[in-house]
Amino acid sequence: MKLYPIRGGIHPEYRKELTSKKTIVALPLPLALYIPLQQHIGAPAEVLVKAGDLVKKGQMIARSQGVVSSPQHATTSGRITAVTQVAAPHPSGLPQTTVVLEPDGKDEWADLPEPFADPFSADAHAIHERVAQSGIVGMGGAAFPSAVKLNLGTQKKLEILLLNGAECEPYLTCDDRVMREYPNEIIDGARIMAHALGTPRVIIAIEQNKPQAIEIMTKAASAFAEIKVIGVPVQYPMGSERHLVQAITGRETPARKLTADLGVVVHNVSTARAVHHAVRFGRPLVARVVTVSGRAIREPKNILTPIGARIADLVEFCGGFAQRPESVVNGGPMMGQPLASLDAPVVKGTSGILALTAEEINNRPTNSCIRCGSCVTICPCGLSPLDMAAYIRKDNLEGAAKLGVMDCFSCGSCSYVCPSHIPLVHYFNYAKGMLKDLENELRKNDRVKNLAEVRVIRIEKANEAKKTALAARKPAPATTAPPSNTGETKAAPPTPEEKADA
Repeated sequence: MKLYPIRGGIHPEYRKELTSKKTIVALPLPLALYIPLQQHIGAPAEVLVKAGDLVKKGQMIARSQGVVSSPQHATTSGRITAVTQVAAPHPSGLPQTTVVLEPDGKDEWADLPEPFADPFSADAHAIHERVAQSGIVGMGGAAFPSAVKLNLGTQKKLEILLLNGAECEPYLTCDDRVMREYPNEIIDGARIMAHALGTPRVIIAIEQNKPQAIEIMTKAASAFAEIKVIGVPVQYPMGSERHLVQAITGRETPARKLTADLGVVVHNVSTARAVHHAVRFGRPLVARVVTVSGRAIREPKNILTPIGARIADLVEFCGGFAQRPESVVNGGPMMGQPLASLDAPVVKGTSGILALTAEEINNRPTNSCIRCGSCVTICPCGLSPLDMAAYIRKDNLEGAAKLGVMDCFSCGSCSYVCPSHIPLVHYFNYAKGMLKDLENELRKNDRVKNLAEVRVIRIEKANEAKKTALAARKPAPATTAPPSNTGETKAAPPTPEEKADA
């Protein structure tokens, strides 16, 4: 199959050898699990339990609120000890509402929904509903509710389901190991998703630095003519869904559009495996594979982790720190976020925990921009990072917006190649956050204005209705009585002459 080049990109040191040869191992149940209500893009889930409740594994403990939302489930059996505020796996470290679960050690499943006897004869809506109720979100890091994307087949004409197995971030190997150890589950999940979407073709794209995964997945897919496994070039950020679609189809997704507008829906390979478990066995998403790596980790591993385990639990399971880490990162080193606390929990979008040394980070003092243009050359979105940063430094967010800062997806390539070590991606994240806040404020003001206008119209209509009702109830004015028709003739008044004679 012909592949198409993508714009820009870089070739960092991948350092995947730290964990790529290590099979997945399960984390022993910790003393407590911390399950946040917000583990996805969209509205947080609404809690259904309280302190003291006994729950079983897979039981729904928080239901979704709205279309773009996702429920949460108990990741093992035990007792709810609190619904409280716990530090989020976010650079701010701010707390979020979290259900605290104390395992009872039995790991006993709740009564689960009936498995689909034959998913390929099932109604697509039934599969969407099962995926939604199972709390499955994108497991590549974006954490967008998967059922919403699976519903795109009812809105657009789709040609390809593209499974993303590129895993282009350095250090991370969780998807690599999932493909090598559970290929048949991924293939089955992909076929179920394609059925729900109505797509005739499935393409599984894997970067060529994972030859074992390509070989194993190709063998697993060989029985199905509609599925094709393709090795794509090793080039960061090949794992970006827009760039992966471009590499496969040659079509570029327009700004502010979806890949579905090109007829392609992208899901992560681990998401496909989660769909397999939900549809075939009724199991919700309660665990995921997490890569724990970096030179500061004593024994790097790929760990099957229950959702809600603390990051400290994973680090301890890996033998602790071999040396003091300069930074602990949630995700990959390019797009991941620094963690404020090891007490933060693993969530559905946690693909990796990296404990990086000072040598790995290689921080250097920031110098002035020399306008070398390296950031422009490698930007995979065709933007001009140096000009956008210049506007942002002057707080000219409107100027940065006109140059397309909202189209930046924060891959970090520009910061990586900058010889002056300017943290360009930090500027862009700041600008995007501020612009979104301004947009939300304008939207809020417009909504208040519209509500006020509607209220004025409603009051005017109510006043008119009152006037009409009062007018209808007012009695008719009195009229002069008509002359009596009795046959009597009324005498005419005397004339002046008659008065004189009298």
